[in-house]
Amino acid sequence: MLKLSVLSLCCLLATAAQAATYADRADVRAFVAAMEERHGLDAARLETLFAKTQPIPAVLKAIAPPADPGVRSWAAYRQRFIEPRRVAAGLAFWKKHRATLAKAEALSGVPAEIIVAIVGIETFYGRHLGGFDSFAALATLAFDYPPRADLFRRELEALLLLARETGRAPDSFRGSYAGAIGLPQFLPSSIRAYAVDFDRDGRIDLVGSPTDAIGSVANFLKEHGWESDGPVAVPVKVGVGGTVDHETLIAEGILPARRPAELSQFGVAVPGDAPDAPAALIDLATPNVATEYWLGYRNFYVITRYNRSSFYAMAVYQFARELKAHQVAAAG
Repeated sequence: MLKLSVLSLCCLLATAAQAATYADRADVRAFVAAMEERHGLDAARLETLFAKTQPIPAVLKAIAPPADPGVRSWAAYRQRFIEPRRVAAGLAFWKKHRATLAKAEALSGVPAEIIVAIVGIETFYGRHLGGFDSFAALATLAFDYPPRADLFRRELEALLLLARETGRAPDSFRGSYAGAIGLPQFLPSSIRAYAVDFDRDGRIDLVGSPTDAIGSVANFLKEHGWESDGPVAVPVKVGVGGTVDHETLIAEGILPARRPAELSQFGVAVPGDAPDAPAALIDLATPNVATEYWLGYRNFYVITRYNRSSFYAMAVYQFARELKAHQVAAAG
C-alpha cells in the first residue's frame, strides 16, 4: 500500500475542508459522464447528489497510515481479537444462529466456526458497523485519496449500481470509513457479487439480517475456492537442514505453490502428518519474540481474499479453533 507523508495528509485534509461539495470538480463531472455512458445512470440526478455531498476529513484521517507506524506484532494483533469477551460473544452468536450456520456449512463446505470468527473479527457481531454515509465516504476516497483512488472509484460505481438494483437512494447506506457495509463488512462490489438472500425474504440485508450475513460470508469463501474439509494451516519450524533458505519462500508470497517435500529442501521442518498439498510459508513476527512459521494451504489463502493480510487470516483461523474447542468441551 502506498503511504502518505504527514505533509501530504495535511494537504489532503485542507483540500477536503475547503471544498464545499463535489459538484463543480472536473474529475467528478467526468465520473458522472462515465456512469451515464456506461450504465445509463441519470447524470442530472448524480449531479444533484454530488452537489449535496461534502468531503469527509475524518475519512481521510482514518485511512491514512500513522505518522509513526511502529513495528508490526502478531502477538498484539492476535490479542485484539482472540480475547474472552469476543470469544463469549462468538459462542452466543453460534448458539443463537446454530441452524443457519449448519445450513451454510452444508451448502458451502465452510465450517461454521470460520464464519462465526469472520463476523466476530469484522464487527464484533454487529457492535461495530460504522456510521459513515457510504456514498460520501467513498466519494471522499475516490476523489481525495490518490493512493487508492482507482479502487474507491470502482467501489463508488458499485454502490451506485447496488442502489439502482435495490431501489435505494445511494446516500441511504451506512458503514465504515472505507465503505464496507453490514455485519460482514462487504464493500459494494462484494455485495453485488457474493451477498445472498439467505433468509429468502426477497431482499439482501447485511445490516439487519444475521442470516443473510452468515450465508453471504459462506458464499464469498466458497466462490473464492474454499475446499470442503481441506486444511488451513500447520505450524512448522525453519532453519533445519536443507539449504536453510526459508526467506526465499517468504518472498514468494502467500499463494500455495509448493508441497511439503519441496519445502523441506529450503530448511522447513514439516511435521510428518502435515497434509500433502500445495502450501506457502507464512511468517508471523512479534518484536523480541521468535517468529512463528506456518504452512498456509489453499483455505488460508482463501481467507486472505477477504482481507489480504496473513495476520488477519491467521487470526480468523485461530479464533475459529478457539470457538470450536469451546463447543467440543461443552458437548463433552
